[in-house]
Amino acid sequence: MTQIDLNGQRAVVTGGARGIGLAIARRLLDSGARVSLWDRDAAALQQAAQALKAGDSVHLQSVNLVDPSDVDRAAVATELAMGGLQIVVNNAGIAGVNRKTWEFTTEEWRSVVDIDLNAVFYVCRATVPLMLKGGYGRIVNIASIAGKEGNPNAAHYSAAKAGVIGLTKSLGKELATSGVLVNCVTPAVIETDILKQLTQQHIDYMRSKIPMDRFGGVTEAAALVAWLCSKECSFSTGAVFDLSGGRATY
Repeated sequence: MTQIDLNGQRAVVTGGARGIGLAIARRLLDSGARVSLWDRDAAALQQAAQALKAGDSVHLQSVNLVDPSDVDRAAVATELAMGGLQIVVNNAGIAGVNRKTWEFTTEEWRSVVDIDLNAVFYVCRATVPLMLKGGYGRIVNIASIAGKEGNPNAAHYSAAKAGVIGLTKSLGKELATSGVLVNCVTPAVIETDILKQLTQQHIDYMRSKIPMDRFGGVTEAAALVAWLCSKECSFSTGAVFDLSGGRATY
């Protein structure tokens, strides 16, 4: 494993209690950062802390990411608990049900857009000012290859992730001279529990689109994110980094 230096850095990972988020948290901890896990599932947060075995280097924050006021509260509490904030990884997300676009209920559409896009905005809005105080920061948003290509029967997810890409580009330009860099990762399918939300037909479709004929691993995602969180990532902002096994064509 390539060693990335994050010593002295304080990080937030949303959806950090499981899956990609937990793997990212582990890699950031291994690189010397202190990490605050943000998740709405308090029991899962406790289990994640036990699995990480990192003691005081892990801070737990129960937060409802689709409630702007709760996100603001969590940002203030996390900064106080950790003594600052330099890194934010917006990882939390859901896949939602698979349907034709015109068959979605309003609630099915809204639930995915709220957590996959709106929550990213709420977290960025709450944490960017904390980074600007120190003149340094790294934000990594987890988007999806679906946001570039648009997956059939997943318009809500595809639209939300396209929005994350656009948000990343806009925010990256706004902060370009501030010392706070903003980038996003567009994975194809990563093997996590989110697959349990999808039909087998949809899973097979997504794998058929990947030239490497496999799904990605959480440690592969964590490795890329860790570099994007580091000072070595110094001339990329508003950028999109693919993690798609060859699927991406642009």
